Amino acid sequence: MKVLITGATGFIGSFLTGLLVARGDRVSIVSRDPEHVRNARSNCTVVGWLPDLSGYDAVVNLAGESLFGKRWSPEQRALIHDSRQSATERLVAALKEASPRPPVLVSASAVGIYGDRKDEVLGESDALGSDFLAQVCRDWEAAALAAEEFGVRTTLVRIGVVLGHGGALEKMLPPFKSGLGGPIGSGRQWLSWIHIRDLCRLILRAVDDDSMRGAYNGCAPTPVTSREFARCLGRALHRPAFIPAPAFMLKLVLGDVAQLLTDSQRCSAERVLATGFEFEFGELEPALCKLLR
Repeated sequence: MKVLITGATGFIGSFLTGLLVARGDRVSIVSRDPEHVRNARSNCTVVGWLPDLSGYDAVVNLAGESLFGKRWSPEQRALIHDSRQSATERLVAALKEASPRPPVLVSASAVGIYGDRKDEVLGESDALGSDFLAQVCRDWEAAALAAEEFGVRTTLVRIGVVLGHGGALEKMLPPFKSGLGGPIGSGRQWLSWIHIRDLCRLILRAVDDDSMRGAYNGCAPTPVTSREFARCLGRALHRPAFIPAPAFMLKLVLGDVAQLLTDSQRCSAERVLATGFEFEFGELEPALCKLLR
């Protein structure tokens, strides 16, 4: 299979590329700096933004400006939004012009699309949020779903907190390793998580399974509260984990970025499970222990 990936050099994209190459697929990586990536990815084809998509068997869209690292100034908010919606619009326009046209587009989204929903269990057909992150995700998904209009099967993966060697877990580890970790805010907000291997296996399933269409929550079937996540991480590291990080302090230090840590999304994996997909890491503590051993 010939697969093109945007965002292939990121945390998720790098892992996904490895799985595709391991199973014998021919992978093309989209980059604005092809020469730099070519030196690091000798087993893949590296192409500039945006190539002719004719003849590809699948396109996976993971591109998007990181939500962490910078305060959400008006300029940063515009970059976060445009790096998802506008980039996806250009990708879909290229799909439309392709001949032969790739039959499937798998596009990332995020559980932030639901907004802050407290204890509500969230399925893919439930109402969507209206805050900044929710609107970004709504526009992102709408841009991808436009590919359905000209016959490209489109699957959206609403990604939760991804656990792996990098990403959110890497940012969480230092205080926990020093024994200063603990729940965030009230500790009662829900965290929908997924092991990076399961997420990338789910994306591959979406590429291969012609019945998968529309939105799927890319989350393990066992969401946990922030308090329980802290306990599991502390046990996996053999460290205490009871010092809370007050919400107002996070807001003071991070600005609006703190929303990523304090919002609550308790997402259901029922639609994913109904496809026959089996999670390798369905419980949090074994997943953390495997990653951290």
